[in-house]
Amino acid sequence: MKRFELPNAPSDQTGSVKAWSEPVTIPTYLPLPPDKNPMFLEKRVYQGSSGRVYPLPFIDRIATEAVDHSWQAAHIENEFLRVMVLPEIGGRIHVGMDKTNGYDFFYRQNVIKPALVGLAGPWISGGVEFNWPQHHRPATFMPVEILFEEHEDGSRTIWCSDHDPMNRLKGMHGICLHPGKAYLELKVRLYNRTPFTQTFLWWANAAVHVHELYQSFFPPDVQHVADHAKRAVSRFPLCDGLYYGVDYGTRSKNGVPVDEQPKKFIPPGNYAPNDLSWLSILPRTFSEVMTISAGPAWSTLRITTSHRAKSNGLGATTNSVTPGTEI
Repeated sequence: MKRFELPNAPSDQTGSVKAWSEPVTIPTYLPLPPDKNPMFLEKRVYQGSSGRVYPLPFIDRIATEAVDHSWQAAHIENEFLRVMVLPEIGGRIHVGMDKTNGYDFFYRQNVIKPALVGLAGPWISGGVEFNWPQHHRPATFMPVEILFEEHEDGSRTIWCSDHDPMNRLKGMHGICLHPGKAYLELKVRLYNRTPFTQTFLWWANAAVHVHELYQSFFPPDVQHVADHAKRAVSRFPLCDGLYYGVDYGTRSKNGVPVDEQPKKFIPPGNYAPNDLSWLSILPRTFSEVMTISAGPAWSTLRITTSHRAKSNGLGATTNSVTPGTEI
């Protein structure tokens, strides 16, 4: 699939950090119109939670042919990074690129082809999806409002804001770049607009290009991981038993069985066949959620390394805000 072109910054953008709005054209499998009748689905189970969607429209069909579609896009860049946000698809980050080498540190989808994974139907992989108040949030494929903010230090923020009609909550996330800094800052503001206590989940669902030389790290005091429903628990990084039905304990002694050998991204053989930090040895899709780190305030982090591209990604936050992370 051919990479779509990113527009150059307008001539009136002269600072170290540039932020502007300009559409991009991307081949797209468009969602078909939602059912005209309200869908309640109050007994539907969705990823272990309630699958009710009313009063949101529910979409259960996607076009089978792609068309070139012009999407509203918000762009921000500095000397090192280039980021593109799609406000019409939940304010997700669609492109995150290292300008020094052209490497897409977030997985870049050059076609938009929704799967029916979202709470209200359409959802796409790649980039960074922002989730609240629950899994693959209700507005993951719905438009958000955007605002560009310029700060005294020369940094700029693209604010994305939406209102959840199910719980009457308001959520905002801001994508910020600073002059001369090779990192992306994410700002979050959540508002309870009701007189009642509301529970919520929050996470940024970041996608990366995984291959046989891609590795993921947690803080060194994290010794166990679980899937996000805690149906399976394992030691980390070396699994000494069963995890998601795979006998990694036997793998550590006898190697990877022939029928579980990957057909693509074959490991080079220089890491243990039961090392869960190397994602290519995993024969099926699953998650690893770390237990709470007891380290310093900034110890809740995840490091991912592409040894092929010689590029690292680091996600860090405070324990008081985000006590865990997942791959």
